[in-house]
Amino acid sequence: MSEPRTIVVVGGVAGGMSAAARARRLDEHAEIIVFEQGDYVSFANCGLPYHLSGEIARRESLLLHTPASLASSLHLDVRTGHRVTGIDRAAREVTVQTEDRTFRQPYDALLLSPGAVAVRPPIAGLDHPAVHTLRTVPDVDALRDSLDGLLADRPAGSPAPRAVVIGAGFIGLEAVEALASRGLQVHLVELADHVLPPIDAELAPLLADELAAHGVDLRLAVSAQAVEPVEPDDGPVIEESGETGSTGAVTVTLSDGSRLAADLVIVNVGVRPASALAREAGLDLGPTGAIRVDADQRTSDPAIWAVGDAVEVVHAVTGTSGPVPLAGPANRQGRRAADSICGHRTTPQASVLGTAIVRVFDLTAATTGANQATLQRAGIAHEVVHIHPGDHAGYYPGSETMHLVASFAPDGTLLGAQGVGRAGVDKRIDVLATAIRAGMTADDLAELELAYAPPYGSAKDAVNMLGFVAQNVLDGTMPQWQAQDLDKAVATTLVLDVRSRSEFAAGHLDVALNIPHLELRERLDEVREAAAGREISVHCASGVRSYLATRVLLSEGFDARNLSGGWITLKAVRPEV
Repeated sequence: MSEPRTIVVVGGVAGGMSAAARARRLDEHAEIIVFEQGDYVSFANCGLPYHLSGEIARRESLLLHTPASLASSLHLDVRTGHRVTGIDRAAREVTVQTEDRTFRQPYDALLLSPGAVAVRPPIAGLDHPAVHTLRTVPDVDALRDSLDGLLADRPAGSPAPRAVVIGAGFIGLEAVEALASRGLQVHLVELADHVLPPIDAELAPLLADELAAHGVDLRLAVSAQAVEPVEPDDGPVIEESGETGSTGAVTVTLSDGSRLAADLVIVNVGVRPASALAREAGLDLGPTGAIRVDADQRTSDPAIWAVGDAVEVVHAVTGTSGPVPLAGPANRQGRRAADSICGHRTTPQASVLGTAIVRVFDLTAATTGANQATLQRAGIAHEVVHIHPGDHAGYYPGSETMHLVASFAPDGTLLGAQGVGRAGVDKRIDVLATAIRAGMTADDLAELELAYAPPYGSAKDAVNMLGFVAQNVLDGTMPQWQAQDLDKAVATTLVLDVRSRSEFAAGHLDVALNIPHLELRERLDEVREAAAGREISVHCASGVRSYLATRVLLSEGFDARNLSGGWITLKAVRPEV
């Protein structure tokens, strides 16, 4: 009988612990050692914002396993407080440092799961005690202690404590919601021109409106420049609104010169691969600093594997390489690496879609595949369609509008999709993520057979509708124009608004001719005279009635196009109209 192999895992949580647990299930006799530099080897980091808010009341609920439970259930040797500082590839040993000693540990197979580290932006004063990040259990412990102290010390009738959250990505939005739910007045600062940069820009105003409705002060296209302590005699900060804020512990100065008083600051502007150990060991890294691995998670050293936020993956749509710090891929990578280490059949790593979702108060925002900006940067030709269907049958009570955007290649292949709404968005994005993985086209979406009953969906589900609309656009049945093309449409075409008179009166383009779609057939001569040979840019509220009008016009020999997503999308892209 051969000697048991020694498998050393560096780093726990999603990727490392998935690998260690799978390796044990495949090899009962292997010596499996996990070195974790922190105090917690297996915790639900995606649940941290919900513990901050109090929705997950018990801190222990976040701690999925302990070294003792892993030793008992899987016979794993898990050692917290152990930091691996070096790899001797020739000797197949790692150097491990603890509080009181340094030692070398041999390995037959080494798996790296170092994760990612928070990006530290160039902001003066980030070492102030009022400044926090939100990535680990100690992070959320410190935040809860600070927050509980602020609320407990607040005199009756005094203004609510203030928080500044820097970064409006997924974690930043979750932090905003958590702080607001605890009663804080929250400022959200984002360098990009819209919140949640991974989603398409025309959906972001929906999230901005939801934030504003819950009292969040949103500062877009600005950066934080400095965090400065407030001196006792400084007095309250007078903000640009004229409102006098609490003195706060610090003042956050923004690039536009405004100053925000804050008792608490959370900085979450992204992460970068924690690949220093791999780099120092001479392993191949990609241009983003992520560890290069093959389809079985093996690095450039045949005895070393790597998984999680620190590894390079290939994007399914663009073919570009880089890290994708998501829990789902990390867990699957851990399983795959263990299969490879143990000589088991592997499922080679598929390219990654970056599917993600976030709750923003009462809204859900989700994305999969490539957004429009990514496609444009990659030079990938695409058509974009916008629809605003209900999450279930409109005649059944409680139907909520979903706002869905999808991009298709000229051959109909689905490239990416995003959605925002109060219900039903998660289900549709999951279906669309599956469709992208399967290489489905608009024709395939149109023919998908999805579960239907009035409380759950529609006979023509929103996913089917995306397929139908894309079919019409791609085969020329419905030529379209985009909200981004408004200036050109106003300057060179007749803008025809086919909404009702009451809708038109509530807001319209000054140059638009209003002919309700039910009157269009009887008023074609009026359209012909107004167009004077020009193209006709048609729109309604959502794109449905204007589609019917566009078909009428095309059948009568007019050169007509329908506004994708209608007035709803136009107002999101051009709120000033």
